Amino acid sequence: MNQKANALQQKLIRNFNRAEKRHDLRPPLYDSQSARLGVGTAASQLGASVDVVAPGKRSCPYHFHHGQEEMFIIVEGQGMLRVAGEMLPIANGDILFIPAGPEYPHQIINTSDAPLKYLSISTRQMPDLVEYPDSGKFQAMALNDGQRTSYIQRPSASLDYWQDEP
Repeated sequence: MNQKANALQQKLIRNFNRAEKRHDLRPPLYDSQSARLGVGTAASQLGASVDVVAPGKRSCPYHFHHGQEEMFIIVEGQGMLRVAGEMLPIANGDILFIPAGPEYPHQIINTSDAPLKYLSISTRQMPDLVEYPDSGKFQAMALNDGQRTSYIQRPSASLDYWQDEP
């Protein structure tokens, strides 16, 4: 492969089966492996990752985004989509569409005895505000010089707009 083709391949192609995954373990409910696939690519408005959730576990807390839309493609296994207070069965081949906003808080749960593997695709709307209904937290995220900045807080710890201002 020539130099130009090699450079294009690096910016445009990822293989989710060969991606190096990070293990996120938080007993007793959370156990997953994930790899962010869009990092270092030419994409500026789309994000993607591959996630593998251990049997009987979850990958992340129940949440919703104010800015980002998400899509999940189930490539292996089965489980449940907890969404808007309901539990919906999901299985290999299903594609889940989650719009931004408080109407669709969501969480993927592996209710089976085998791994659940899916692709996560999202818009990269920044800044974004994420709310966590189970814990009453919110997360504010923004990009600064290409680095993600994130703050997690509860509304009860909110400051007055004018506090500590001269």
